[in-house]
This record gives sequence, structure tokens and C-alpha cells, in this order.
Amino acid sequence: MFSINNIIRDNIKNLTPYSSARDEFKGEASVYLDANENAYGSPLDKQYNRYPDPLQYKVKKRLSEIKGVPPRNIFLGNGSDEAIDILFRSFCNPGVDNVILVPPTYGMYEVSANINDIEARKVLLTDEYQLNLEGIAEAIDSHTKMIFICSPNNPTGNSINRDDIETLLANFNGLIVIDEAYINFSRQKTFIQELTEYANLVVLQTLSKAWGLAGLRVGMAFASEEIIEVMNKVKPPYNINEASQELALKALDNVSLVNVWIKEILEQRDRLVLNLKHFDFVLDIYPSDANFILVKTTDPKGIYNFLVERGIIVRDRSKIDLCEGSLRITVGTPDENDVLLKTLREFK
Repeated sequence: MFSINNIIRDNIKNLTPYSSARDEFKGEASVYLDANENAYGSPLDKQYNRYPDPLQYKVKKRLSEIKGVPPRNIFLGNGSDEAIDILFRSFCNPGVDNVILVPPTYGMYEVSANINDIEARKVLLTDEYQLNLEGIAEAIDSHTKMIFICSPNNPTGNSINRDDIETLLANFNGLIVIDEAYINFSRQKTFIQELTEYANLVVLQTLSKAWGLAGLRVGMAFASEEIIEVMNKVKPPYNINEASQELALKALDNVSLVNVWIKEILEQRDRLVLNLKHFDFVLDIYPSDANFILVKTTDPKGIYNFLVERGIIVRDRSKIDLCEGSLRITVGTPDENDVLLKTLREFK
């Protein structure tokens, strides 16, 4: 049976976290002389001379209302990448433990593993871009601490079979980290609602994609209170700046606008797929539950360079296992998609 005490690093278990001035005082005061701030203000119209809320309570409260989980089950990071790195630093012993990755997938899992000196064991997805459960089971040993699953998957765009993920959740005694960066574009429901059922579940989401806040760098992790407490223990004291917290709060009051954008992006995705099918150099377009499509072509490098010369940037994924010959194309605005299609008609 899963227990967080069986996977947390001993040094983290015994860690006394840094206690900031804002951690030690709760509530409001008229005079703040505790944090060595510049009491005269800042040279900006908005006063940013005070340190931000280290636990971002207002943002978490709003997210709690939208996501349907208590604030205590939410971690906010400087992008999802910070949450990924903190999971490695909290639960994996350098040079000893390992994690399982299922490529083709998001590249930062492996980068974070390498930075933290953790072995990344790779079990390729099947030809249908689904989990190889038998291969994963063979790769697991007593030092396997986490399995990372991106769903909808980047760069393939498809959602991972829910029953397969639940099989792993029920049988693996480490953390199952499900990266749902693109869940807003998917027909699959989020795993957030399963947090009460699986103590070893961590769900990652972001405000960078559907919410259009990539420049703010606000990522989210949803997990049990015990896991969130460990992550808060390890994170830097003020990891989300005041401006990002304020702007995130403002954006979170515009759910209806984001839903309109999502609908339009899905319509444009279908339009791109329909039009790209007519090009002779397009061999296949893989089903997508994301705001991008993976397109298999006869000449990925040639097409990529042709588009770059005309100021259009897509992503060449042709050197990745199981993505040979493929370009990843983000769904743009109608005008941007028109330019892409018009330009591709000129490709010989």
C-alpha cells in the first residue's frame, strides 16, 4: 500500500523549511518592519515593495472554486516545470532512485531527472501512442519513485487511456504524475476528481495554455495534503511574484472568455486538419485532444526550413522516437492559419 513516508527522502523528511517574515505573521497590520523591505515604495505606479503571499492563498482560493478541490490540495509553481523539479528533489535520492518516462513525451521530465542525477527509464508508448503496461511493469523496481504520464500527450496530442492510468494508480507504490497541461482542449475529464481515491496521484496543470498566461509562469499541482505540504516545504519562499498573483486572479474571473477561446481553437484545429489532408506531402495527421496537431510528412526538414524562411515557426519532431517524419503545429488564429495554409500551397 502507498505511503508517502516510504518514498520521501530522509533529508526532506527531517528538513526545517526556511521561515519567511510573512510565514511567521498572519493577518493584516498597519506597520510592517519585519522583512527588510523598502518602506518608501517602488518606482512603479503599482507598489511592489512588499513581498508577496508565500502560499498564494487568494489565487488558490479562486482555483479551488473553479477546480472543486480545497486550497490545501493545491501547489502553485513558477510554471509546471518548478513543480516537476520539486517532485524530484522531494522524493528521489540522487544516484539511487529512478523514474519511468513514456516517450514520446514532454522533454522536461528527462531534463529534471538528469539535473537531479536520477535515472530516467524509458518505456516507449505503443504504435497507437498508448501505455505499454507490460513494459512499465518490467521497468519498475524497488527504487522507482515516480511515473510521468502526459495526457493529452505532448507531442502526439492524444489522450492516454484512462483505464490504463487507473491500473498504474492502483498497483504502483510510488507517485503517478499526470501532466494535464492540455486538458482544457480534451474530451477526457481531469484526474483531479480522483485525488480522494488515490493517495499517490499528482495532477499537473497550467495557466499557460488555454488560459493564455504563458508569460506569467504559473503552474499548478493538485495532490493529497501530505504531498502538497512536502512541496511547500521544499519550494523557495516567494516562488510566485506579486504581479503574477494579481494578474492570475484577474484572469481567473474570466472563465467565460476562456471557454469561448477554447471553442474557437477546437474549430480551427478541425479546419487545419481538414485542409492539411489535401497536401500530397502530408502522410498522416494524428488525432488530437490538444491545441496542436502532429503531422507526418514526406519531408519534415524541408517543410520546416521552407516555413522558417517565410517567418512561420512550427516544431520539428521528426527525430523523436515514434514521431519520425512529423511536425508539430500549434493551432493559431484564423488569420495565422490562413497564412500557414497559403504558404504550404507554395511548397514544392
